[in-house]
Amino acid sequence: MTTSRTQYGYYPGCSLERSASAYDVSTRAIAAALGLDLAELDDWNCCGATEYLAINKLAAYALIARNLALAEKQFAPGDGSGGAHKAQLVAPCSACFLNLRKADHHLQEDKTLAVKTNEALAAGGLHYDAGAVKIRHLLDVIVSDVGYARVKELVVKPLTGLRVAPYYGCLFSRPHLGGERRTQGVRTNPEYPMELDRLLKLLGAEVVYFPLKTHCCGGHMTQISADVAYELIRRLLQNAADFQADILATLCPMCQLNLDAYQQQVSRHFGVKFNLPIVYFTQLMGLAFGIEAKALGFGKEIVSAAPALARIGIQAPLPEGEAEKPKRKPRRPKEALPLPVMPAESEEMEL
Repeated sequence: MTTSRTQYGYYPGCSLERSASAYDVSTRAIAAALGLDLAELDDWNCCGATEYLAINKLAAYALIARNLALAEKQFAPGDGSGGAHKAQLVAPCSACFLNLRKADHHLQEDKTLAVKTNEALAAGGLHYDAGAVKIRHLLDVIVSDVGYARVKELVVKPLTGLRVAPYYGCLFSRPHLGGERRTQGVRTNPEYPMELDRLLKLLGAEVVYFPLKTHCCGGHMTQISADVAYELIRRLLQNAADFQADILATLCPMCQLNLDAYQQQVSRHFGVKFNLPIVYFTQLMGLAFGIEAKALGFGKEIVSAAPALARIGIQAPLPEGEAEKPKRKPRRPKEALPLPVMPAESEEMEL
């Protein structure tokens, strides 16, 4: 498949500018290799994550619709198609993808909501025609537009010997909206998607059986109920460990954050020891394409991916700050002789 004539609007979202910066740099790196023309949406704002819709529905939809209005304005095809060709907006973050899709759907279905939302947008000189923008997940664009064949052509350093657990999370393959045959715009099985599995196999990785691939990571439950969140995270880590995964690949910043940042706390909470690197699928694609690990954001994770990658001959930087940690002095054995006590300066003998 060719993508050289298609320009995609790129909506990174808040996470990719901060905690998920590795996702952003690796996305841009593989997009260049694949020939994907990603143009960042100008003046974009937060999608509202998941909680805002429960607090103020109209404000939440206006917040999301502002991004859609900007995308409609910036990426509207100037081919005189009269709307036959829609502007396309790509979101790597699964939460952003879901919120954008959900808002667009409800604005099409609820005319009153659409009118009120556009009244709010008018204050900023904007207007959005519901349905004018096609929202895509990055994985869908790679699989459906670029195609597996092109990905395979670019593999120069196969990930042979790396056992990877493919983790989709619960947002990517949610049930369809509005009776569409696609699930959230993605051709997939909502209960057991296989797109990421196939992609990782093309990269040369050994994809392990991972039954919990679409189970929730807990989302923001870490801030509400640690016990509930830790159990959800433990199940995922244990499931990957049960099938001897060396590494877990995800496509959602929230999933990466929860499984990576809370892994030590979960280990302590349950009295177990997890040491599973959590990376983005785009980072593994970049490695297989021959891109240097550092340029793909490796080293930004908390649980280091360096040991797992070293076993297949790939050198990756250690997590930031880990390389500078001072080495602990070895403990003296109990049977060792006592160390001499040196006199203080004032007590030193004069020569």
